[in-house]
Amino acid sequence: MANGGIIGPVNIPTSTTATGVWQQEEQYEAKVTDTWPQRALFTTKSARFNSASSDYLNRTPGSASNRRTFTFSSWIKRSALSNFFSILGGNGGSNGNYLTWWDDDTLAFTDYNGADFIVRTNAKFRDVSAWYHLVLSVDSTQGTAANRIKIYVNGVQETSLAQSSYPSQNYDFEINNNVIQYVGHNSYNYMNGYMAETILVDGTQLAPTSFGVTNSDGVWTPIPYSGTYGTNGFNLQFENAAALGTDSSPNGNTFTVNNLTSIDQSTDYPEVNFANMNPLGSGAVTFSEGNLQVTKSGNGFLNAIANIGASSGKFYAEAKAISIGSVTYGSYIGFVNLDVSNKQNTADNIGETPADSAGISSGGGYIYYNGQQFTGATTATTNNDIVNLAMDLDNGRLYWGINGTYVNSGNPASGATGTGGMPIANITAGGTYTFGVSLRNDANYSWNFGSPAFAISSGNADANGYGNFEYAVPSGYYALNTANLAEFG
Repeated sequence: MANGGIIGPVNIPTSTTATGVWQQEEQYEAKVTDTWPQRALFTTKSARFNSASSDYLNRTPGSASNRRTFTFSSWIKRSALSNFFSILGGNGGSNGNYLTWWDDDTLAFTDYNGADFIVRTNAKFRDVSAWYHLVLSVDSTQGTAANRIKIYVNGVQETSLAQSSYPSQNYDFEINNNVIQYVGHNSYNYMNGYMAETILVDGTQLAPTSFGVTNSDGVWTPIPYSGTYGTNGFNLQFENAAALGTDSSPNGNTFTVNNLTSIDQSTDYPEVNFANMNPLGSGAVTFSEGNLQVTKSGNGFLNAIANIGASSGKFYAEAKAISIGSVTYGSYIGFVNLDVSNKQNTADNIGETPADSAGISSGGGYIYYNGQQFTGATTATTNNDIVNLAMDLDNGRLYWGINGTYVNSGNPASGATGTGGMPIANITAGGTYTFGVSLRNDANYSWNFGSPAFAISSGNADANGYGNFEYAVPSGYYALNTANLAEFG
């Protein structure tokens, strides 16, 4: 009996199939020796789309296929709000069809100008720290108009709609037509954010349960898709950094890559969500590269902080100085207590009053907290230097380094001894802490929480195997992501 069967005396196990029948002992041995067929794993990679760089994928099918029935599934982490960001497009000129985040943060599937159809949610999706699962399920042959286009977010159908003009029965969409097909673009607007496993199923209208399931904690989580794809279907797993448009389905419908490079492959994905910088209320700070690069133009301070914090555990991050700015004391990079004050988008720079943060100045190399200078200094940072940041929330110590050398001969792995570390009590003990930067005078920093937007020459992971850092992660420290946070934070 193919792929498993009943328990019995005969079997022919291989790494991909199990035929015949199985004895109970042999079934156990097959699992132990990894010859029992394994279910395919969900991708552990994503692609980082930057709208300012006009990043997108495209292909033109050799022939049209089922233009009336299809399903599109994608896991997406947004990087910006209040702009049009396109996810999927089929460009048939004036009849183009697009799945797009609208400028009010609703989600819509429409033709070129909404004359033929437009289905748009009332719900606004404004969480830039979370992964969303989007499913567009289409079948224009349905007799009931509302069944012709269904939009699901995190496994739930969006039935409260701002606009609900459905296409006529048997309408031919531009998706699956032999015209240019886009991912992350629609010939007008570009995607800004991360996309993980992105699938088009040609010829079948599916429910989201083909791509995800609610786990025991009530959270919608990904599962591998195991169905067929149809002629023009595809599965973009983003596993090949050198060819991010590679189709992992049997079809080989690989996309042309436009402006994306190997640096744009990310290990930030739905099951291991990495910290980024928080763009909300950003004011004059410009966020790019999946909210990993922050830029400030003009005089004065303005802050940006990470969107994940921790109250216990030990966490590590790096910040590369693309430009330190022009002021002698430069920018301040360090740590913020989120429970005391929200420094996001304020001029109250890290290290000044109130006592909610501590930072090292890029210009003079001095560490400041509550307007005071901590013992010790290092040389000033210059462009392309990398600041090492290690926060030990279990022993109450904060550490700074420049290019792998820690200030005050600091040893982040010294535990309760706290060698060279600043006592966290110098700011405000207890609460939730994260990483942050006060940008001053044309400063530009690129952050690395484990999936960098800049080239790494060495490559170092934490003890759980997460992260790609330039310098060795101190013993006992971890990348700031949801998997490590669940274990330690």
